Amino acid sequence: MNELQNLASKKKTTQVHRQASKQINFRVSEPDYLKLARSAQTLNLSVPAFVKKKAQGARLVTPKIAAQDAQNITHQLAKIGGNLNQLAHHANQGGQVDPQALRDLQNEVQRVWQQLT
Repeated sequence: MNELQNLASKKKTTQVHRQASKQINFRVSEPDYLKLARSAQTLNLSVPAFVKKKAQGARLVTPKIAAQDAQNITHQLAKIGGNLNQLAHHANQGGQVDPQALRDLQNEVQRVWQQLT
């Protein structure tokens, strides 16, 4: 029994060092939770992070591009960047850059730009 008392007393004195030391729990109806979840997902936030920001009065702005679209555009830009690096490397070593390759690259940039506008 003495060991159990020692463990219990150690537990009481152990403190968790967090920036936010207080926790608030509350319940919402299923429709209200779904609204919160949709809003949070639109902003790429978790539901608790969304509710916390709203409670703090943060001005939350909906992204102009959906998360999946942004990921696709990022992938396309990475490919364009790789192609541009290859052309620049070739040109810097005295090679002749194919004008059609430059036009193709310019067309790709134009396609990505159209997705953004």
